[in-house]
Amino acid sequence: MATSARVALLPGDGIGPEVMAVAEAVLKTLIHGHDLPLAYDVLPWPATDWHRRHGAMMPEDALPRLREYQALLLGALGDPGPLSDPQRYCLPDGVSLAPLLTLRKGLDLWACERPARFYPGTVQYLADDRARDLDMLVIRENSEGEYVGQGGRLRADTREEIATQLEVFTYTATERLIRHAFERARQRAAERAASDSPRRFDGADGEPRESQVCLITKRNAQAFWGTLYDRVFEEVAADYPDVATHHELVDAAAMKFVQAPWRFDVVVASNLHGDILTDLAAVLAGGLGVAPSANLNPADPSQPALFEPTHGSAPDIAGQGIADPRATLFSLALMLEWMGEKEPIFYGAAQHLHETLVSDLAAGHPACGTDEVGARIQGALGGDR
Repeated sequence: MATSARVALLPGDGIGPEVMAVAEAVLKTLIHGHDLPLAYDVLPWPATDWHRRHGAMMPEDALPRLREYQALLLGALGDPGPLSDPQRYCLPDGVSLAPLLTLRKGLDLWACERPARFYPGTVQYLADDRARDLDMLVIRENSEGEYVGQGGRLRADTREEIATQLEVFTYTATERLIRHAFERARQRAAERAASDSPRRFDGADGEPRESQVCLITKRNAQAFWGTLYDRVFEEVAADYPDVATHHELVDAAAMKFVQAPWRFDVVVASNLHGDILTDLAAVLAGGLGVAPSANLNPADPSQPALFEPTHGSAPDIAGQGIADPRATLFSLALMLEWMGEKEPIFYGAAQHLHETLVSDLAAGHPACGTDEVGARIQGALGGDR
């Protein structure tokens, strides 16, 4: 079949190249098995090693080059490890992780979606068996808020240092994010109804709804942007009477994620709050080793979307061949599903990979290395590594 789509694989740092090698092998199997009209390139940037050789994490023309692809799959960025090597080329987080913000903002990927769903076979950290019903989607603002990178340091590196960090929240970005959350809630309800697995959430009027959006703020201490989020949330919610609504302060939300995570459906939060809560949700769903994410522009699907595992570069285990590649493979499945919205052939491959990963988890295989997990998944998909 003629190639109609191109994607870029960005291995990055630490365990990134290890898990990406598995993802590449699995992608090859899917391309062959499903006759996908897809080509891919493996790019050596952004990465700490690229910085070591060129003095920057990626080329100056990285963004226009990446815009030539339909989607991007990133392994990890950060400390390359191993921690046992004190002479390794290691950069400050503000440098090694900077491409994440550059890509999200430069490609206008203003929504970060991080699903957290419990699958049989993963670690159940909560004793309450209702935790097995965990199935939430956290949607995090990706373009502004606490991560705008504005501020500075006065009298740096002295005992009189003063650091400022500016937060910026706009009506436009807030409205599009919250509206997207309600749209996704409706979509999830329709998918559950189609699979005969509806859920029920209490509405403010006491009547049940089949979906819910929970807004996260810290409006009691950060009143200005909290009030903006509240106002926009109420405005948008009026257009979705079929969706239940709920509000939590971020500290209370962290507590309730642990107490009763099965009570959440779609959660919408600022950049910082969403970043923190999604790591907690990932652990409740079995750990960072199975936690994927998607960075999207829902209003402009012509922009390449960025998919990545929630975990970092894990320098403590880098080079040991023991990193779980399934978070990257779940991210690959999300990427193919997103591409399937334009070309259905990709959706079939996404479903095949997702179902294979879920079955692999349920089988309860003993712990093994990165390559062994990859070979097992590839074999189940019908290919050889």
